[in-house]
Amino acid sequence: MSAPRVLITGRYGFTGRYVAAEFAAAGWDVWGTGIAAAPETDPNFIPANLTDAVQLSDVVAKSRPDAVIHLAAIAFVAHGSAEDFYRINLIGTHLLLDAIASNDAGKSGVILASSANIYGNTDQVPIRETATPAPVNDYAVSKLSMEHMAGLFTDRLPLVLARPFNYTGRGQDAKFLVPKIVSHFRDRAPEMALGNLDVARDFSDVRDVARAYRVMVDHATCGDVINICSGHATALGDVIQMCQDITGHSIDVRVNPEFVRANEVKTLMGDSTKLDSLSPQGSTRHTFRDTLSWMLSDT
Repeated sequence: MSAPRVLITGRYGFTGRYVAAEFAAAGWDVWGTGIAAAPETDPNFIPANLTDAVQLSDVVAKSRPDAVIHLAAIAFVAHGSAEDFYRINLIGTHLLLDAIASNDAGKSGVILASSANIYGNTDQVPIRETATPAPVNDYAVSKLSMEHMAGLFTDRLPLVLARPFNYTGRGQDAKFLVPKIVSHFRDRAPEMALGNLDVARDFSDVRDVARAYRVMVDHATCGDVINICSGHATALGDVIQMCQDITGHSIDVRVNPEFVRANEVKTLMGDSTKLDSLSPQGSTRHTFRDTLSWMLSDT
């Protein structure tokens, strides 16, 4: 009997690399697509633009996936073009779902990566999946719009919506907060400029996030909405202190007004109860200090 196939959009992006490794280790036949360059040694990668319906249909027809993990998106909140958020995250996802449904694929599950940013500045702590969305930027609005649009396909596809909170790990672009901090400590820089300092985030390890996507395919129910989170919030100051403790290096941190975001979400901490109910993942989750040590040791 042949191995089940999974198609990962954004296969060679930061998250996609870890998700692919997780599924491969579990015995899946991994296929991928995206616009990022892929190794010539990967015969299962089919390049495609998420806004090209013909290319997407070709990818699905050739890969014939049992499951789909849709990660491809514009994910940097400070990305300069609002149009890109909606063109890629909303319209691109619609084209992908139509290609999957039209090719009768994804019968084992279609997992869409939304975002915890859709919750905005909610008063609920921890944030459950039932919290009323209150997005405060175009990225979050594009992801919430994607969720509503996906509802049009619920009678054709076994959809599950994942709402990841912040996560990080080796290989994440230094324009994101934690890799930026880590790189400064690893390089033993004398100072560092940051934006909003009065924030706290629910940080997960990308390896745990990858496992969560596989667990969703194996155990989630069609129509589920599931937070991917640790259930703990870490203040930015504590992140800096942990890096200082691990490296023994101190950095002068200053606020650069150009990095300060208007309508910044102050605290994001998720309720992981629903995710943990799918598997005993919580008992093996990496601590954030473990994650920072792993990143700081990357040479």
